[in-house]
Amino acid sequence: MYEGAVQELIDELGRLPGVGPKSAQRIAFHLLAADQADVQRLVDALHHVKERVSFCQTCGNIAESEQCRICTDPKRDASVLCVVEEPKDVVAIERTREFRGRYHVLGGSINPIEGVGPEDLRIRELLGRLSDGSILEVILATDPNLEGEATATYLARTISPLGVSVSRLASGLPVGGDLEYADEVTLGRAFEGRRRIESG
Repeated sequence: MYEGAVQELIDELGRLPGVGPKSAQRIAFHLLAADQADVQRLVDALHHVKERVSFCQTCGNIAESEQCRICTDPKRDASVLCVVEEPKDVVAIERTREFRGRYHVLGGSINPIEGVGPEDLRIRELLGRLSDGSILEVILATDPNLEGEATATYLARTISPLGVSVSRLASGLPVGGDLEYADEVTLGRAFEGRRRIESG
């Protein structure tokens, strides 16, 4: 559609998750119109993130050294481990300021349609972390969708025989939502997690 370098840029931007053809085109033309110094800062940031950032050898979270800041923080509760799918999930949980334990990032979820099985995730590393008996509770915080549920079920069955307490994040209906728009999994989990209301 466009000439050479511009179309190459649009094509590359379009490969990013969540960026469709129209968005890729808008970003490309924004970059073309931007000041050279602004574009260079973006280029430098991309170079730096690829050079400096890797994954924590312990938990799989993003890190700028061998271990991430959470794994090296002595104030964190090392007896509680929260298992998530991706590093972005760590950020979401940290924003709540409710969890003071440590994490384990799986690197995805079980998805047979996409050809992702348990052996493709960091489950072996998780079991290695549980082997010394220092972790007393594992909280499964996978996404509340079919893949996340399948992953949580698989992990619960795998971990329970080790004598470690396994729990799953509660999920259910969002505040302000309507029952008619809730999917079956969400509504089912809301029933499972119902609480008694004490009168008076």
